[in-house]
Amino acid sequence: MTLETISTHACFGGAVSFHKHQSAATNTAMKFAVFTPDQAKRGKVPVLTYLAGLTCNEETFMTKAGAQAVAAELGIMLIAPDTSPRGEGVATDPAGGWDFGLGAGFYINATQAPYAAHYRMQAYVTEELPALVAANFAADMNRQGIFGHSMGGHGALTLALKNPHTYRTVSAFAPIVAPSQVPWGEKAFGGYLGPDRATWAAHDATALVARTPAFKGREMLVDQGLADKFLERELRPELFEAACTAAGVKLTLRRHDGYDHGYYFVSTFMADHLRWHAERLV
Repeated sequence: MTLETISTHACFGGAVSFHKHQSAATNTAMKFAVFTPDQAKRGKVPVLTYLAGLTCNEETFMTKAGAQAVAAELGIMLIAPDTSPRGEGVATDPAGGWDFGLGAGFYINATQAPYAAHYRMQAYVTEELPALVAANFAADMNRQGIFGHSMGGHGALTLALKNPHTYRTVSAFAPIVAPSQVPWGEKAFGGYLGPDRATWAAHDATALVARTPAFKGREMLVDQGLADKFLERELRPELFEAACTAAGVKLTLRRHDGYDHGYYFVSTFMADHLRWHAERLV
C-alpha cells in the first residue's frame, strides 16, 4: 500500500507528520496524522490511536490537544485518523447537517445505501490503519491503546470493547456512551445501520460492556465536564457508569465543574490520559 507523506514537522524532539493513502476499507483517499517520538529511533514504541469528534479531521488532535510534549517524554506514538471518508461520490447528510455524513462517520461500518459504499470507519481504524502504521513506523502493535473525544470517545470505547485483545487500554473525553438512546446516535445509526434498533447495540458502549466478558476486571478512564452543553441530551455518562458497575468493569469517571465540551477541556486533562495509558502499556 503506497503511503504519501504530505508534510513533516519537528516537534519536541520527534516529528508530527501528515499522510495520505488510498483506502481499501472506505474506497476513498484517507488522511491521518502521526506523532513519532525521538525514542522510536532506537526501537519500537507503544501506540495510542486518538479518535476525534464531530466535524473534526486528522489535523484537530495534533493542533489542539497539546499532547506531543508529554508523549515525547513518555515515548508514545500518537495516531490520529480522519473522522470519515471524504471526496467525490461520498454521500453525506441530505439535509446538510453537521452531525451526520462528512466528518461524522461514528466509527462503524455502515450497512445502508448509499453510506455502505464508503462509511466503513470501523474496518479502517481497527484493521487497515494499524497494518499501515505497523508497516511504515516504529510502532509496537502489541502495546496499543485507544482514546477519543465525543463521537471519538464513543468510537474508542466501542472499538476497545469489540477488540479487547487488540487494545490494551482505553479512555475517553466526554464520550457519547449510549448512542442508541440519544439524538446524535439515533440519527447516525438510523442512517448508517437502518431502523432495526436490535442492530444498534453492537455499536453502543453502554450495551456492549455487558456483552464483553473479556473486559471484566479491566479499567477505563473517562473525563466529563459538567458545563458541557451536550451533557444531559447527548452524552449521558451515568448510563455507562451504571452499566460498568453491573458488568464488573472498573470505570474511573471524573466529573469536572466548569469545563465545557471543547479542546480547552480536552487539553487540560490530556497529560493525565497519556500517563494513565503509559503506565498500562509498559
